[in-house]
Amino acid sequence: AEQVKILDLTTDALIATHSRVLDLFGRGKILLTDIKVLVIDEADRMLDMGFIPDIEDICSKLPPMRQTLLFSATMAPEIKKLTEKFLSNPREVAVSKPASTASTVEQFMVNTAPKRKDYAVENIIKREKVQTAFIFCNRKTSVDSLSKYLYSKGHDAHGLHGDMSQPVRTKTLKKFKDGEIKLLVCSDVAARGIDVQSVSHVINYDVPINPDDYVHRIGRTGRAGEKGRAWMLVTKYDEKQLDAIVKRIGKEIEVVDIEEKKGSSSSSSSGSSVKPKVDRPVKPQVNKPQANKPQAIKKNTVKKQANKPTNKPEPSVNGFGDEIPSFFNV
Repeated sequence: AEQVKILDLTTDALIATHSRVLDLFGRGKILLTDIKVLVIDEADRMLDMGFIPDIEDICSKLPPMRQTLLFSATMAPEIKKLTEKFLSNPREVAVSKPASTASTVEQFMVNTAPKRKDYAVENIIKREKVQTAFIFCNRKTSVDSLSKYLYSKGHDAHGLHGDMSQPVRTKTLKKFKDGEIKLLVCSDVAARGIDVQSVSHVINYDVPINPDDYVHRIGRTGRAGEKGRAWMLVTKYDEKQLDAIVKRIGKEIEVVDIEEKKGSSSSSSSGSSVKPKVDRPVKPQVNKPQANKPQAIKKNTVKKQANKPTNKPEPSVNGFGDEIPSFFNV
């Protein structure tokens, strides 16, 4: 109701989400027949997140004679093709696109399994003595699960993604800027436009799908001449994305094996999980010869008895069932 009252006044520029525009238009609260300029901010994210039908619906209600501007920090080729639906005779303007990552940021990667990512992140936090950090995930579900896991382990971690209400996101971000929250687990969409000084670490829980996102993510640390450290968890399913990132930044990323250090420092917990796997195959190897000897003797006994004339049926050696084999009664 408050927004409708404001719209009754003279409005030169309307800044809104796509869903709110369609809602107000459907209720007859706004007209779009006199729009001269359409600006789509974060165009790649808007299209990549499945909002294409809404954007197409809005464009169909606008006059064809207009100027359309798409702003984005990254623009992948496959996303770029979608802009042909909204632009006519377009011109591209690239401003200060980073050629490589900042020299003040040290980069490391950890090879791990998908199910061990949570443990790897906690190990990095303890090993690095992290003060403040962005932890980036590709999925909202990962943001929720990881933030809950770290919080349960005693770390001051909170999640931030697009499905959260705006008041909650604003409050969480303010706490992070003020130093009340040390670990911010977030998605790329929620992290856009966030400027926080003195961030010591950036941890990529998931390998970014777009290599430009990697540059954008780790650029959150090592600002204003300060040193920063960036970590990335890599699984066997991330080879393609990793190759694209290495090609993008023009150098290899140092690999650190934190799993070995974790096992050596907590031998009581890791050793107990490894020993049963080693001991289990050893026992049958020792018992096999003892178990096979009587079986071999029994088979030979059966063969010898088979040569003797007898009216008894030939014994079955297929195994021990409900009936007792005949050679026990000889």
